[in-house]
Order: sequence, then C-alpha cells, then structure tokens
Amino acid sequence: MAGRHEKGLRTHTVTTSAFVLREDGVIETIGDAPSLGKDVPIPNRDVPDLPPQLVHRDDARSLWLYHGNCLELLDAIAAKYPQGRFDCIFADPPYFLSNGGITCHAGRMVKVDKGDWDKSRGPELNHQFNLEWLRCCQRALKPNVTIWISGTHHVIFSVGYALQQLGYKILNDIAWEKPNPPPNLSCRYFTHSTETILWAAKNENSKHLFNYQAMNQVTGKQMKTVWTIGPPSNGEKCFGKHPTQKPVALVERCLLASTNEGDLVFDPFLGGGTTAVASVRLKRKCIGIELDTKNVQMAVKRVESAARLRRAFGAASRRTRRVVLLTDLLSAHKKKACPASAGQALE
Repeated sequence: MAGRHEKGLRTHTVTTSAFVLREDGVIETIGDAPSLGKDVPIPNRDVPDLPPQLVHRDDARSLWLYHGNCLELLDAIAAKYPQGRFDCIFADPPYFLSNGGITCHAGRMVKVDKGDWDKSRGPELNHQFNLEWLRCCQRALKPNVTIWISGTHHVIFSVGYALQQLGYKILNDIAWEKPNPPPNLSCRYFTHSTETILWAAKNENSKHLFNYQAMNQVTGKQMKTVWTIGPPSNGEKCFGKHPTQKPVALVERCLLASTNEGDLVFDPFLGGGTTAVASVRLKRKCIGIELDTKNVQMAVKRVESAARLRRAFGAASRRTRRVVLLTDLLSAHKKKACPASAGQALE
C-alpha cells in the first residue's frame, strides 16, 4: 500500500503480514492480508510494484539482489527469521543534501542534485525515516553482530541519535578522509573532505566480532579511526557511476574488520552494488536491495564482473597466508581496463 505524505515524501505501509520470504529468496504477497503497520515516509525514487523483486541470484556465492523497498524486505526477513538473519549490515542511506546547492566536479561548477530521493523533507521526517529503517535492521541482525552507516553531516547526527534511541551500542565513529576533495566554491566554509562512518553493535549486550589482527596487518600497527582512502577508481565506475558511490576498499575494510568468510552481509541501500562487490571479493554472502531501476542494473553488472575476477584470482588468494584484499591484487597487476573485459580475458 503506497501513498503520499503531506510534504511530498512517498509512504508505504510497513507490515510483516503481507509478505513471505520463500526458501529460494523470492518474496510473495500473501493474498489480501490486512496491513498491520503504519505509513512510513521513504525517499521518493521510482518505487516498483510490491513486493520486492529478486533480480539477481547466485547460489554458488550465496548472493541475492532485490529491486524494491528495503523496509518491506526487512519485514519479510524478520518474520521468517525472528532470531535474526544477518552477520553484518553496511548502509549508505540518503544524505538529504540535494537542495539546490553547488559543488565542483571535474573542474566545473555543478548543482548538488542527486535525485528526488536525496531531497530533505525537514529534520523531523528525515529522522523518522532513519528511525524506521534502523529499527527494521535491528530486528534482522543476529544478537552479536554489528552495523556500519556512512553519511555526511547532513544525516549522520540524526543516524547517531536514532541508534541511541533504539538501544544500539555505538562502537566507533570513523572519519573517512578523502585525499583530493572538491574545492569549496563559495569560499565561506572549510573544504568538506571527510565522511563519517558509525560502527554499532545490535545492543549493549552484544559480544561483537572485531578482527583486530587483520586490521593490524593492513596498516602495520593498531589502526586508528581516521582512514585515508581515495575515491572509486575508473574501473569501479565502468558500468556507470552512482552519485554517492563508495570505494570498494572502504567497504572491504569494514567487512574485513567485523565479519568472517561465509558470513551474510546485508545492504538496505545497495546503490551501485559496492557492498555486494566487496562481499564477493572477500568470500562473504550478501543480500542487497535498491529502489532505483538503473542502479539495480548497474549493481548486477558489477557483481557479475566481480564474480568473474574472483574465479580468476581465487587460486592466488588461496596460496597466500596473510590477509590480502583483491584490491591489492588488482593494483599489483596494474589493470587499467574495465573489470568486465579483464575478467573475460582471464576466463
């Protein structure tokens, strides 16, 4: 059931009674089941017909990508797995910053207009949305696991407050430093060169996993909470570019710190598929969902390419005794071509 909020935000009735998650990953509507939920504002992208649709399935790697609203998928998962389903969540929610501002891109002044889904509807509605998706995520997490949420100052303070309201335990706030950020054209502010990533456990009683030694091997010493990582490479954007796309190396580090091989990762705002790509490369399972049709298509292409590269480099990664990210392997081979063509050539 969908409608319009008075301030233009699309609403959906959140319910666990109208959907069922089958064993093959397909979500089905249960007849004309009555709604037991309430209207919740969600960012207004091209919302597909309900229920969420399974658009990519890779049983060999336990990978499922959906097109639809994450709230409904999470409700179906929570109903099927009341004790929790996921070993980790990485979320990059809307920043609500597309409100007529300007920025610098490729040396040119451009509008900050990522889409209607990124427009702010006011702090109250923005926070209500953050509360709702974080509440749904909390229900779907296993007892002793964690969630990562990235964001700029436009949204991260609301996210942090929502985490506290819901009883999560905030473990760290990571400052992702961008080495070459776009300049501030107004000359009235400091140049925005960081994003914040909050890392939180499901609740105060959670005995969360932290792969301390693996993180030490990345930096050679105890890792700090300021991470300097460059933007997505050209190869990561060869199937298209998402306006808030994260570098694979950033998500890989988060997953490496908080999960083990074979763990199941969830991304409620899949975007261009970076979390799924990182999961494939690190041998994690993954479920992701995205509202935007073009982004879903891009995510599927990127994941298929990553799977080809995983097969090609699998033997090399098995021989090493230390923790090696595929990002390092690709860099060592100095691949300048699109990952798809590189993977096809090696098959």
